[in-house]
Amino acid sequence: MSDGAVVVKTRKFKRNPLLSRRQMVVDIIHPGRATVPKSELQGVVGGMHKADSKLCILFGFRTKFGGGRSTGFCLIYDNEESMVKFEPKHRLVRNGMFTKVEKSRKALKEAKNKGKKIRGTGRSIAKHKAKRAAGAE
Repeated sequence: MSDGAVVVKTRKFKRNPLLSRRQMVVDIIHPGRATVPKSELQGVVGGMHKADSKLCILFGFRTKFGGGRSTGFCLIYDNEESMVKFEPKHRLVRNGMFTKVEKSRKALKEAKNKGKKIRGTGRSIAKHKAKRAAGAE
């Protein structure tokens, strides 16, 4: 195989109608290359399954010992609404759907400690107010 050739195979394919997605394990054979970027794999896997590459979420890749082979997981959502609804926020940030909100460490700790001091039914309200105050800083 040449230096840039990549073989992508899928296995353990499962249709998940409750979460309106298709899920599978992705095996990549990439001899002579360190790893393959997820952006490149999104297009390849999306093309294999006749889906939009923006709706493909790839994660959990591990390179086998010795290199040349990687295995990971892929989720292909049916539409963008279900992707936003079911997918964890950190993966949506990685995929470019959301931007990460930077909060200072001190503000988060102050909000946590303020919530610890209040007991009873007002606790959830106080937590919410403290979180809003931390976000405003």
